[in-house]
Amino acid sequence: MSKNKTAGYKGPHGYQKRKEGDGRSCVRYKCGLTNTIQDVLRQRPGWMEVKDDGEWDFNWCDVGWLRENFDHSYMEEHVRICHFRNHYELTRKNLMVKNLKRYRKTLEREAGRIEAAKCDFFPRTFELPSEYHLFVEEFKRSPGSTWIMKPVARSQGKGIFLFQKLKDIMDWKKDGSRSEEQRDETQVESYVAQRYIENPYLISGRKFDLRVYVLVTSYIPLKAWLYRDGFARFSSTRFSLTSIDDQYVHLTNVAVQKTAPDYDPEKGCKWQMQQLRRYLTARHGTETIEALFKDVDNIFVRSLQSVQKVIINDKHCFELYGYDILLDQDLKPWLIEVNASPSLTASSQEDYEMKCCLLEDTLHIVDMEGRLTGREKRVGGYDLMWNDGPVYREDVNLETLGSACFTANTHLGCVNDRKKQLRQLLKPFPGKKRI
Repeated sequence: MSKNKTAGYKGPHGYQKRKEGDGRSCVRYKCGLTNTIQDVLRQRPGWMEVKDDGEWDFNWCDVGWLRENFDHSYMEEHVRICHFRNHYELTRKNLMVKNLKRYRKTLEREAGRIEAAKCDFFPRTFELPSEYHLFVEEFKRSPGSTWIMKPVARSQGKGIFLFQKLKDIMDWKKDGSRSEEQRDETQVESYVAQRYIENPYLISGRKFDLRVYVLVTSYIPLKAWLYRDGFARFSSTRFSLTSIDDQYVHLTNVAVQKTAPDYDPEKGCKWQMQQLRRYLTARHGTETIEALFKDVDNIFVRSLQSVQKVIINDKHCFELYGYDILLDQDLKPWLIEVNASPSLTASSQEDYEMKCCLLEDTLHIVDMEGRLTGREKRVGGYDLMWNDGPVYREDVNLETLGSACFTANTHLGCVNDRKKQLRQLLKPFPGKKRI
C-alpha cells in the first residue's frame, strides 16, 4: 500500500540493516479503530494520520481490512501492519485446538510423553458439527458433567451457552428455539463443545479469568514479548453450577458483565494483574505462585510454537495477542482462547491508562523511528520472553543453565516501572531533546 522507498543499506539477505540514527522522523499511519489506539497514535511525536487511499507506513487495521486487502498490497521494506496474514490459526477457537493437538502429538512422538504433557493446558474440545460423533462418545463417558458451546469465530461472549444433557443441544438445533438471524448463521457457523472447568478458583465466591498481552514480532525465528500488566475479569454473580443458564455467573467478558443489572461502571469488574498476584502470593506463598506463573509462561510459548510452522511469517507483520487464562482450584492454569483483536476500549480510567501504556510500548518495540538496537531484553512494560529460544534474566549465572536454577525473563504481575526504564533505554524522538 505504501509506495515510497526506504533509504538505507539492505543486508546480504535482503533485510533492512539499521544504522545509527536510521529511522523515520515522520511516520504516516492508518488506523481502522476509534478507541484507545487512535488516541495513542495521534499523540505520538512525528506521526501523521492519513485517510482513505493515502500512502501509509504503519497500519493498525481490523482483521476484516486485512482479509480484503493484504493479498493485494505491495509493501515497502519499512512498512508495518498489526496482523499476520493467517493469524486465525491461533485465534479461531477450533483451529487453536487443532494446532495444539497436532503439536502435542508431535512432541509425544519426538520427545516422549513427559514433554507432551506440558501441552495439557486446554480443556477437552470438539468441533461441531464435524466431530459430533466423537463428542457424543466422550460426553457419555462422563455423564452429568458440564460442557460449554462456543461459536468458533465470535467474541465478547456472543453465542455461548452451557449444557449438561445432549437434549440441550438438540433443543438448540431446533429452528423454533432460535431467531431467524440465528437460523441463517448456524447454517455455516461452526461451534466448539468444550469441557467446562467446573472447579474454577474463586475470589469472594466469584469466577474470574486473566487477560494477558503477548506481542509477537516474528514467527521465524519466533520472537515474543510478554507485558507485565494485564487484569483479572470477574463475574458479577457468585459462582454456582445450579444456574448454568445465568451468563453473569459463568462468562467473565466485560461486554457481558456490563449489562448486569448491578454493574457499577465506576467500580467495574477488574483487578489489575499486580493486585491479583499480591493476593495469590499472600494466600499461597511466593514459591507456589512463582510456579503458577511459570506454568502460565509455558502456555504462551507452547501455543505460539504450535502454530509457528503454519503462520505465514512476514517481516512487515506483528501481532498483539490477548490471552484468556482461567485458574482452577488447584492453581492449574487453562488456556481458554487467544484473541487477535483484544478489546482496546477502556472500561475505566485505570483501564484506559493501562491500555495506553501497553500500546505506547507496542509502538516502541515495532520501532518505526529506529531508536532501538535490536538487542533489548526489556522495552517499557514488555519483557522479551522468547528469542529463537528462552530468554533469561540479566542476573542469571550462565554456569547454572545446565541445571534447573535459571530464571525466565518474564515478570507478569510484577512492578512495571516503565517510565524510568524507557528514559534510560530510548534515544529521544527525532527532533526532541532527552528529558
